[in-house]
Amino acid sequence: MTGTRLAADLAALDRDGFVIVPDALPRAWIRALDRELADAFAATPYARGDFYGHRTKRFGRLLTRADRVQDLVLCPHILALAEAVLGTACERIQLNVAQAIAIHPGERAQFPHADQDMWGGVKGTHEFLLNVMWPLTTFTANNGATRLYPGTHRRPLQALDDLPAPVVAACQPGAAICFLGSTVHGGGANITTRPRRGVVIGYSLGWLKPYENPFLAYPPAVARQFPRPLTELLGYVQHRPNLGNFEGQCPSLLLEDTVPAALSAVDALRPDQASMLAAFARHDA
Repeated sequence: MTGTRLAADLAALDRDGFVIVPDALPRAWIRALDRELADAFAATPYARGDFYGHRTKRFGRLLTRADRVQDLVLCPHILALAEAVLGTACERIQLNVAQAIAIHPGERAQFPHADQDMWGGVKGTHEFLLNVMWPLTTFTANNGATRLYPGTHRRPLQALDDLPAPVVAACQPGAAICFLGSTVHGGGANITTRPRRGVVIGYSLGWLKPYENPFLAYPPAVARQFPRPLTELLGYVQHRPNLGNFEGQCPSLLLEDTVPAALSAVDALRPDQASMLAAFARHDA
């Protein structure tokens, strides 16, 4: 992907709250991933609840289920989008979710919602989240393709009647459906005879509590098998200043073969904080 493409996709995200990136990965590669996840889809029971759905299957821990998921999470163009959208409000971004979803025949349309509402606090000054839905099967208007409501990332809604007409994210495997955490969306109804399958990879601000607990999904014995850029997205690194530490040190030390029994706390400050602290130390000397 080129810098021109990145700029165009960022402009679409800013204007509409979403963008569909065609051919982000080869279609055959995505089909192979679908086959790798087939057993997990078959074994997973239907969700329970009017939000998650009654004819929908969901499962996480995708990085332990198929090696190809690493390439979804680390897709350079998608990471560049996430960094551009989120990077001004945090020192580093994190993986918020890696979840597979299958909407089966007979499922109703999902309640329109904005994913950022999982967190409290005042919204509107910056984005909290960028989600990327990767279709594993063709997404159509009839089989439950994600519905996206353009402009809702900029316009607070008081009632469902205020929603604009949705855009149906109809596309082929290999495309990446990117939408902001502030954008109202929802899965569509599946009125066909076959499931609609996809994978959602989400990136959020590094100082937020993620949707999927990474240290339970990928404990150190599992995470040490992953490349460093991936373990950092999973939280095995500090978000300065000092956030997410282990005994006052970077949690990446838990990925080493041996961990000292006793550790000394070590500052992990942003450069501006370290500079202020150095000035204070000189003044106090």
